[in-house]
Amino acid sequence: MSVTAIATATPSAIGSFRTRRSTNGVSRFKMSVRSGSVSMAAAPMLTKLQQDCATPLPVLRNVAASMSDDIRAGLAVDGGSDLKMILSYVDSLPTGDEKGLFYALDLGGTNFRVLRVELGGKDKRVIAIESDQVSIPQELMSATSEELFDFIASALANFAHKDGNFPGKKGEIGFTFSFPVKQTSIDSGILIKWTKGFAVSGTAGKDVVACLNEAMDRKGIDMRVSALVNDTVATLAGARYWDDDVMVAVILGTGTNACYVERMDCIPKFQGEFSPSGRTIVNLEWGAFSKGLPLTVFDRDMDAASINPGEQIFEKTISGMYLGEIARRALLHMAEEGSLFGKSMPEKLSMPFVLGTPDLSTMQQDGTEDLHTVGSVLYNVAGVESNLSSRKIVLEVCDTVVKRAARLAGAGIVGILQKIEKDTKDAIFGKRTVVAMDGGLYERYPQYRRYLKEAVAELLGPETSQNIVIEHSKDGSGIGAALLAATNSKYGRNL
Repeated sequence: MSVTAIATATPSAIGSFRTRRSTNGVSRFKMSVRSGSVSMAAAPMLTKLQQDCATPLPVLRNVAASMSDDIRAGLAVDGGSDLKMILSYVDSLPTGDEKGLFYALDLGGTNFRVLRVELGGKDKRVIAIESDQVSIPQELMSATSEELFDFIASALANFAHKDGNFPGKKGEIGFTFSFPVKQTSIDSGILIKWTKGFAVSGTAGKDVVACLNEAMDRKGIDMRVSALVNDTVATLAGARYWDDDVMVAVILGTGTNACYVERMDCIPKFQGEFSPSGRTIVNLEWGAFSKGLPLTVFDRDMDAASINPGEQIFEKTISGMYLGEIARRALLHMAEEGSLFGKSMPEKLSMPFVLGTPDLSTMQQDGTEDLHTVGSVLYNVAGVESNLSSRKIVLEVCDTVVKRAARLAGAGIVGILQKIEKDTKDAIFGKRTVVAMDGGLYERYPQYRRYLKEAVAELLGPETSQNIVIEHSKDGSGIGAALLAATNSKYGRNL
């Protein structure tokens, strides 16, 4: 799956209020200030929202246990649970011994990224990283498979030959391909279908690695793909390179996903030979999880209006794509039924997704006495004129939606840890264990980070939680893909 970090929320667009005159000559802003009944009418609606979004410890325990159960069922047989539990075929991870020049290609949307990573072994580690981002022309998104991959191969060649810094041996590439794929080995995977606006002909049902390798052959490029990976798996690899205790990786951005290191003898549906390490990385695709989640009418309405109703419920509850929209729907209800913003009903607030998760974060960082930043965001983004009372309610709505999301994400993480621990006692809780986190939502939303960590600590208790380190691994997927190219070249190492 493709996970794109949410845009950085900055107050740069925040300006001063403008007051407009109503027909009777009194500014609408002043009218809302005088309306003492505004917050009173909306208050019961806020209480109902907080009750429906509540995540007390019993709810979190149930979510964590359900996540563990779904992981186990998904490992037993394909289709055994909401979780796909996709085998990554990554059974060796970076150790720090890797040396040489390796490449990464990250294709997950209308832009793709190429990276060159020079590795210097234990002593020097990462010597240098270079990267380029290339936009895919609109016409190629509906072209033939050969045309698209020839374009990618040409861009890769231009990057590889830049400054004459081309490897003396065959170049090794880690290919992060964030579209639905049925992986068949570490260096092969069959495209199920294109998504995200792509309608490229002649690729569905084909091995995407073969498509890229053939394009490189046509362009005379002496390079090959040695690892096809999911972005979450690449994040785990990138974090593991610096810290041997990394066992889980989670991306929380526009979308969300998780993966972890699993024993092969705990995967009944795996029919192949075990690797020397006896372990592999499993990709949960945990956005599809749905059990025990506290949902509101706003969640259900948003889901019903989505392009995939009934699907990706966990993702719709915890990820950056949707938190702003859930809050918008709650605020719209309070405005229509509880006169939250006075008698005026701003049309922009009725527009789906007009309020983004970065807007929630910006408002929650407001430290002014009159909550001026909150008022400015409401006005500039949603056309809402507000008073201090209504701004306080808006902040409560933001906090309620974000707190639920982060605590549920924390419960999901604990569910993974508890599953591993149950199969191998003290493998997780008896020693230092690191969960590598990436994604713009986690990185740029302080309250989200805090609530997530608090939930993990509550669930595990003070003693056990001391061993669990939740660590930000910024852009780990980029270097991780290049590192997996190294470990699946002649530098293979065991997990």
